[in-house]
Amino acid sequence: MIEIVLFVVLVIYVVFILQLIFGFDKVKTFIRTDEKPVTKFSIIVPFRNEEKNLPKLLKSISKLNYPKDLFEIIMVDDFSTDASERVYIKWRMENGLIETTLLENLRLSNSPKKDAISRAIPILKHEWVLTTDADCVVNKNWLLTLDNFIQKNNAEMVVGAVVYKTQNNWFHQFQQLDLLSLQGTTIGSFGIGKPFMCNGANFAYTKKLFNEIGGFGGNNKMASGDDVFLLQKALKKHADKVHYLKNTDTIVKTKPENDLYKLFMQRVRWASKTTGYSGYYSKSLAVVVLAMNFSLVCCLWFMVYGLLSWKKLLIVFSIKYFVDYLLLLKSNQYLRKGKFIFPLASSLVYPFFCSLVGFYSLFGSFSWKGRSFKK
Repeated sequence: MIEIVLFVVLVIYVVFILQLIFGFDKVKTFIRTDEKPVTKFSIIVPFRNEEKNLPKLLKSISKLNYPKDLFEIIMVDDFSTDASERVYIKWRMENGLIETTLLENLRLSNSPKKDAISRAIPILKHEWVLTTDADCVVNKNWLLTLDNFIQKNNAEMVVGAVVYKTQNNWFHQFQQLDLLSLQGTTIGSFGIGKPFMCNGANFAYTKKLFNEIGGFGGNNKMASGDDVFLLQKALKKHADKVHYLKNTDTIVKTKPENDLYKLFMQRVRWASKTTGYSGYYSKSLAVVVLAMNFSLVCCLWFMVYGLLSWKKLLIVFSIKYFVDYLLLLKSNQYLRKGKFIFPLASSLVYPFFCSLVGFYSLFGSFSWKGRSFKK
């Protein structure tokens, strides 16, 4: 009976992952041309206690290869207690040609980031909203490529990629593999016409669309989800205007965590959004991924107690490892363009990590930026 359940879960898992692999190639790489930039962007950056990270983000913004009269920066300070504001003011004084505004957040809900974005949108001077995070670095052609894409497509919402800028250690590489799987899932789901994921660190949409779908209304009780829930609402009303932009010039780089507890809390925060998914496919995929990883954890114990042979467990693990490798390889080829090795250690640890995060996120609270949030 154990073997039957395990192999059924495996087959379903493999089908889902193969679909995503197929979908990944269906999303074609966008080739930028030489059209004159015309799109005006308002870049919103919510931040809280980011004095160490803001200089890198602001420096990358100052190097953007885009007319400075076509974009503005809206910084929203979420009650920082460090020198973040002074870091921003110093940068503003050195970059007077870039139009910038500093706002204080106004807490109205259980989600500081949604509040920050909602606080900024009414004062934006431009139609296109672009969000990123304070611990990110953007490519110099980020806006140029996005503008080119918007000119050539009937888009009102554009999803972009995020990747870690890692050091050469196992803990960072483990996080990179996890993020690669999420990015691969995002691209693959767009390719098969069932998108449900995006990342607020690289997310663009029009004010018109934001207001038309009611902004974050209906999701304010959840601390996370300023990105995926907005995406899901847009898909319900204007699926034809929601696009994924696949171009290496638009990839945003962010920092991995250096602390295991912070990583766990971050992933719990991300996973807490899954209960709010509205589509059957997204909920099914989340359940299947959790079931597959938890099955491996359980079967390890079954093997120890002689209820399952190690050969059968090895077969299941090897098949999962292979299909995971295919999806991660495609993600790596697009996002990092380097040699790819899927460490055995990561694949052994991940089922335990995924299971713990998945089940804890259903009932537990999490901390973020020095604050605690309940499920």
